[in-house]
Amino acid sequence: FCEPEVLAAGRRIRWVQLYSAGATPCASEPLVRERGIVVTNMQRISGPEIAEHVMAMLLVMNRGFLTWLPLQQRAEWRPDAVAMPQLRELRGRTLLVVGLGGIGTEVARRAHGLGMRVTATRASAAAPKPDFVDYVGAPGELANLASAADVVVNCTPLLPSTTALFDADFFAAMKPGGYFINVGRGKSVVQ
Repeated sequence: FCEPEVLAAGRRIRWVQLYSAGATPCASEPLVRERGIVVTNMQRISGPEIAEHVMAMLLVMNRGFLTWLPLQQRAEWRPDAVAMPQLRELRGRTLLVVGLGGIGTEVARRAHGLGMRVTATRASAAAPKPDFVDYVGAPGELANLASAADVVVNCTPLLPSTTALFDADFFAAMKPGGYFINVGRGKSVVQ
């Protein structure tokens, strides 16, 4: 919808509605800026589904499903297949949402509903803190907040400030045994 050819041919385009949350490539198109075309995305619409995906991944990792389900399919019962310390209750654990926007807010809401302590970072200090988030910090607090989190969820858009944000230094700062779930853009993580 936001290819240069389409924008050039559509001389009366005033608004582009994307079917994804990521708007950076479209918003970066020169014709969008030159003509003042409004670009809107689906971050608030897709937030609930993506947040449910995060919760599913979190439960899979914390309840040993990656080990148990293949054994179940083979009709094998091995009570020692997953070490008990790997089976962790979520209640009382800390989840850090990096990027408390539309998707991040939905992740935080669900984590709080599971009894988790929720912290977050976001670029906008002006937005009010949701009741279900214990603390909202600035991007510069990321390493400190990650060191106390059992789970870190990347919900950031791809911007110059978030490109390669999650690098070796970040992962070294994370709490040992912590989980990292990425529902943000791939280029924000240095693999």
